[in-house]
Amino acid sequence: MPEARDSRGPTTVLARSASSFDDRRVRDAGGSEVAMVYFLHTEQAPRCLRPPDAQVDALGARVVQEEASPYSLVHICLNALIANLEKLCFERPDGTLCLPENWIFPREISDQFLRRMAWQGKLTDRTASIFQGNQMNLKVLNIQKAKISAATFRRAFCHHKLIEVDATAVHSDLPVPDILSALCSNKWIQQNLRCLLLDSTTVPQNSRLPFVGQLTGLRILSVFNISFYNEDLVNISQLPMLQCLDISNTLVTDISALITCKDQLKSLTMHNLKCLTMSKSQIFEVIRKLKCLLHLDISNHWQHKSDLAFHLLQQKDILPNIVSLDISGGQYITDGAVELFICQRPSVKFVGLLATDAGYSDFLNAKQGLRVAGEVNINQITEALNQYRNRSCFIKAALCRLFTKTFSINVSMPALLKFIAIGMKNHPLDLPVQFTASACVLNLTRQGLASRMPVRLLSEVTCLLFKAMKNFPLYQQLQKNCLLFLTNARILVDVPFDRFEATKFVIKCLGCHENPKMQTMAVSITSILVLQLVPGETSQLQEDLLIAVKELLAIVKEKATENLHDATFIFSMKALWNLTDESPAVCKYFIENQGLEIFIQVLETFPDSTTQSKILGLLNNIAEVRELSPMLITECLLKHISSLLHSKDIEVSYLAAGILAHLTCDEKQWLFRHLQRNALLQDLHATIQNWPSSSCKMSAFVTYRSFKAFFPLLGNFSQPQVQLWALWAIYHVCSKNPSKYCKMIVEEEVLKLLYDTREHSQVNPQVRQLAASILEDFRMHFMNY
Repeated sequence: MPEARDSRGPTTVLARSASSFDDRRVRDAGGSEVAMVYFLHTEQAPRCLRPPDAQVDALGARVVQEEASPYSLVHICLNALIANLEKLCFERPDGTLCLPENWIFPREISDQFLRRMAWQGKLTDRTASIFQGNQMNLKVLNIQKAKISAATFRRAFCHHKLIEVDATAVHSDLPVPDILSALCSNKWIQQNLRCLLLDSTTVPQNSRLPFVGQLTGLRILSVFNISFYNEDLVNISQLPMLQCLDISNTLVTDISALITCKDQLKSLTMHNLKCLTMSKSQIFEVIRKLKCLLHLDISNHWQHKSDLAFHLLQQKDILPNIVSLDISGGQYITDGAVELFICQRPSVKFVGLLATDAGYSDFLNAKQGLRVAGEVNINQITEALNQYRNRSCFIKAALCRLFTKTFSINVSMPALLKFIAIGMKNHPLDLPVQFTASACVLNLTRQGLASRMPVRLLSEVTCLLFKAMKNFPLYQQLQKNCLLFLTNARILVDVPFDRFEATKFVIKCLGCHENPKMQTMAVSITSILVLQLVPGETSQLQEDLLIAVKELLAIVKEKATENLHDATFIFSMKALWNLTDESPAVCKYFIENQGLEIFIQVLETFPDSTTQSKILGLLNNIAEVRELSPMLITECLLKHISSLLHSKDIEVSYLAAGILAHLTCDEKQWLFRHLQRNALLQDLHATIQNWPSSSCKMSAFVTYRSFKAFFPLLGNFSQPQVQLWALWAIYHVCSKNPSKYCKMIVEEEVLKLLYDTREHSQVNPQVRQLAASILEDFRMHFMNY
């Protein structure tokens, strides 16, 4: 028997600890990508996702439509295919996989399939081989963070007619020269590849990138954060169709070579280009000649104290057609200088001002059609999270400001939560990002705010928080934030996430004796999670559950000794009740660790009905285990149970009666104590007679995962008292939740037992009447259904 649920729903712990949160301004490197490039990062930026628009809603609370919708059938099918790839594919002699011969994938599905495999970490030398041959038709190759060899890359992908390649942060087994060499081995790719993203990939020491000059159809190239030199820049500047170039955080010292492509270059990103040796006037002279430039990013790490942006704003004859200017992290930037620059260039639609002293003026915040990535208000911060999703240091700065701005927020903002999730996903090993993001998540989901968030989005955030906890197990404040998030009833009840892994993690937190608040949260979450595990998972967690029982008993004993009836005590009792439900091994371990003695002490220390019901609920679980029930037949326990049978609280009386029904059902356990057993049975019968109708209200809803423990009671026609209690229990829960329990009656074949009970020749009249009442209500429910 699991715990009786309070009619108001699961208990929610609402607490916040921000004392250790560091709210210092974090300024770091970041920048924005041109829109064309962002469309290529489909996993990071869903096409229908847009930041909240201040003109539509001042608090940016627009619902993210994609997240509020169910997953598409394609999404579900691809995930199922990836999960079962080993079963569905054949193995070649070399150990790689191949698809069944009759399988053909259209282009759009092929692209999605590959991207999803890479994102889930399932793209390896063994699995990538399914893209060999003509069964797949790839156009967009997205292998971000994949670990595959150069030979596999060439063999699996380079015979396809690729127009876009994203090899961001691939493993060092696939260095940039090998990528370029393989791509250039295909003449069609040489002429038609339009976009190549090589961010954070490996370039061997003293290597150059000669092959990139052969990709004559290239329009977009990003070499962010790789070993890229002046000679490489000279080489790629010769590309006849190059329009968008990102050379951020590279080793380039001189950008003069860009003059070669001055008539075609539309977007130039030079974020954190710290190796530049040119003077400001030389840099501006190059930029001045780039007449087609629409997007310029010269944002910088604030610690580098660059004043390049400040001097750029003073130039009057530069960037006449600029649409997007990113100067985040620049020094000495003022609202006045930015406003003057924009007024002279009316085509400006975006300006990056994060980690600067600008962004406060009415002009910048009210100009129609102007987007500002900054830190002054939620709109600017949202834009910053969107623009700088791949730059951890600017994400940190934006999240720090967001935390203070959302501390007292009372409006649901799912779009903002989505951008936080993207930042967490893109920087899983960056502790400041994960910690600050977890604090912001708490602000955006506390109390009733989570109830207005899409379940799918909350599920994604929950999974990301668990990843953060695994990556930083020793950082206690992060662990605490994640536990606080889980105490939200909306998360625990409605949101899908891996409850098996969650239970393992939370049980570990039970032993956090140095932090009582964390321990209290862990106890409360454990009490709910264990009820949501399926039997197979419970058996796998046996060792963890035994640890949990030991920790919880220690807590209960300590609280009873100190006469301290606090939240931790209540949740510990609740958790023990739920842990022992339908788990004989846990029940046995409870007894072996002096659980019965401790509970007797608790009964004598705290005589309130709430504590009594939790103790009796757990004893019911033990009484249902035939091998353990004799352990309850002691003078001390029977005295307490008999006394509680007459409690004025119907729930306490009901639970006490359940224990006696199970204990007295088997006559063999009462050798030489028949008189005592008969007296208990008479007392049980008289008590049930005095109860109100089976459909009466209790202070809490008693719930059952199964009726199987009632089978021995229902079949015991020699003891109508125990039959009466079992039928009263079934009738009660069926009246409260007919859809759940009527279905259980059918699935567990209780229906046949009820008919047999009603028709039995030796059945007690009261028992027959109660069985008939259940059957009639069952019939009415299914007729109405």
